[in-house]
Amino acid sequence: MHDKKNIEFRFQADLGKDVFIAGSFNDWNPTKTKLKDKGDGLYTVKLQLRSGAHEYKFVVDDIWQINPQNPKTVDNACGSINSVVTL
Repeated sequence: MHDKKNIEFRFQADLGKDVFIAGSFNDWNPTKTKLKDKGDGLYTVKLQLRSGAHEYKFVVDDIWQINPQNPKTVDNACGSINSVVTL
């Protein structure tokens, strides 16, 4: 498929955390896509996503959080907000 693009998601957290990403691209599964601990509290994952807008949140030790380094957000049906990235 030619409409997929590579993107790296990054999250800064305390050492020793379990950091996942959940979003429209993985059925909002909070344990499907784990970020790799790169050291110094930096967690990353590279994904191939289709072109378009994707809503997501990070799940850090079971706590759902928006991406503090991404100012783009949208309201969600749960009464909070999701981060959004457009490719």
